[in-house]
Amino acid sequence: MQRLMRSKLFVPGSRPELFAKAAASAADALSFDLEDAVAADRKAEARVAVGSFLRGRSTDDRKIVVVRSNSLSSGLFEDDLEVIVGSGLDVLNLPMVESGDEIREAARALARFETVAGIERPIGILANIETPKGLRQAADIATADSRVIGLQIGYADLFEPCGINRSDSQALSYVRLAVRLAAAEARVPAYDGAYAVVAKPERYREECEEARNLGFAGKSCIHPTQVPIANECFMPRPAEIEKARRILAAAEEAAAKGVGAFVVDGQMIDEPFLVSARAIVAIAEQFDPA
Repeated sequence: MQRLMRSKLFVPGSRPELFAKAAASAADALSFDLEDAVAADRKAEARVAVGSFLRGRSTDDRKIVVVRSNSLSSGLFEDDLEVIVGSGLDVLNLPMVESGDEIREAARALARFETVAGIERPIGILANIETPKGLRQAADIATADSRVIGLQIGYADLFEPCGINRSDSQALSYVRLAVRLAAAEARVPAYDGAYAVVAKPERYREECEEARNLGFAGKSCIHPTQVPIANECFMPRPAEIEKARRILAAAEEAAAKGVGAFVVDGQMIDEPFLVSARAIVAIAEQFDPA
């Protein structure tokens, strides 16, 4: 099972004074932004700062490092890759994706720069779903290439131009479910988008729980205070972990007896429930190996 990101903390690439603080946080992943958070006249400066951080990463650093590049159509994409592709980069966050062809184009570009940099481990792609077309093509995007490690919602770009209220529960549920099912088709995780109101932690928690109930693996954080909330919400509850382990133990006993379906706590268990139980235990073991 791939490493999941309960919390992914955004860091503007033009703010290197924040890098060390972000790296010391409890976030599962850092997401350095070269796109929207960086003014046009500071793109090159941000690129250099992020590249320097990546090259200085410790080899035993377990935090996942993501960089959101500029889009394929920006004219800056390959300039970004030239600087950021190296052993310090785990995931490329590709914005404004609208087709599987764009994923394949990005994958080919990554392969070229990996060859130049001597990188053998393929860099993953986290695809942003943040346009109406991207939402419609989400399954094609998710299944376009084996580098795709997940889909992430970008609410501002998706909702604001359409005049959709960011707090509308029906809109949020519709988009989340569409993205989650598209990601499920490719058997990759889905990640919920940012909530920009730092002063409302209770609403951030509500959004985490809503996304979790739809099978999301984590949520973006725009401020360090959101990190512990996301980590807590997207971690399986102790009772869920205990039950999942009992289901898997019962499955072993049933298999030894040649039984396909069996009962745990009065509930019939078959393969779909085993898939869920295995996933819960895997998440628990990733974040709490003991």
